[in-house]
Amino acid sequence: MKRITVWTALAVTLFLSGCSAFKFQHVHEHQGLPASEADNKPATMITPMTEKRETLMATGYAVISIQNHRNPAQQRLLAIRASKLDAYRALTEQVYGQQLDASTTVADMTVMSDTFRARVEGVIFGAVLVSITPVGDDTYETTMSLDRGVVNDLRTLYIASLNNKRR
Repeated sequence: MKRITVWTALAVTLFLSGCSAFKFQHVHEHQGLPASEADNKPATMITPMTEKRETLMATGYAVISIQNHRNPAQQRLLAIRASKLDAYRALTEQVYGQQLDASTTVADMTVMSDTFRARVEGVIFGAVLVSITPVGDDTYETTMSLDRGVVNDLRTLYIASLNNKRR
């Protein structure tokens, strides 16, 4: 029962942390435009969020006590590694997006089952480790950043690889 509670708490933390992984900036902050001039420019839904920010920031979390090792020091190291991988996952979501599969079954106007599956795939290089910080007594938080120029390179390589697969 305790293990289910820990896993549930971890899942909730991961889902909620996705909202805090984004660091928004206004368009005029990186274009060097005065605020009044930037406000006159029309906002478009087509412009990707990554083009509006100089750097992408992502935060990953991992719980120490659930790491699969008896030695507490090794558990801490594993939690640091897991939080770093979670931060990489969050960066990958921002660069490439997520593929979501969802299924809902309704019978007699009642939802019988509601399932979804998220998947992210991509290559991240050039990410900068900003910080690794203990949060509370049992969690590590890792923050990473990725420069917009690197994001553009990653997307270019990704599109080229898709085109090569089609041939």
